[in-house]
Amino acid sequence: MVLTASTMLPLGTKAPEINLPDVVSNQTISLADFKDKKALLVIFLCCHCPFVKHLQNGLAKLGKDYLDQPLGIVAISSNDAENYPNDAPSKLKEMCQTLDFCFNLCYDETQAVAKAYTAACTPDFFLFDQNFELVYRGQFDDSRPSNGQPLTGQDLRLAINAVLAGQAVNGEQKPSIGCNIKWKTGNEPSYFG
Repeated sequence: MVLTASTMLPLGTKAPEINLPDVVSNQTISLADFKDKKALLVIFLCCHCPFVKHLQNGLAKLGKDYLDQPLGIVAISSNDAENYPNDAPSKLKEMCQTLDFCFNLCYDETQAVAKAYTAACTPDFFLFDQNFELVYRGQFDDSRPSNGQPLTGQDLRLAINAVLAGQAVNGEQKPSIGCNIKWKTGNEPSYFG
């Protein structure tokens, strides 16, 4: 396990296009699917990462808590499934069904979407406003698998609530920390050390 922090993409960055298959429905998900939302949360995750496992129930709860709000959520796994078969689309589908995720989980086989977002770790969170401009990138909360902090999602929830209320999001943001995205050999992005 390589401990990796998010790249902290500059605030105001426009959301890169998605166009990826959902692992449950096999429908293609794109930014256009969220054009009527006040906010869009893009989450990079995978099945096997201990940091994702630590907060996976919190992610499921977050999805349910905002189900009736104008928040779009899409999760994306970009890990190399050939070398990490526990992150293959079939395993991602199992994860969705087991955790009862109420949001789409897509598989980024080419890893192009992860590169476009400068995603570096799992989990990695990107929150965009209704104009698809980045307003938050950072951690779920201060909780980590072994630090004993409560799992609340406070940092991310404060940002979501601000956007939904039409308020500015606090610019002081802590990077997410987790396992590095498992890049295909020779496909590592230049921003990834």
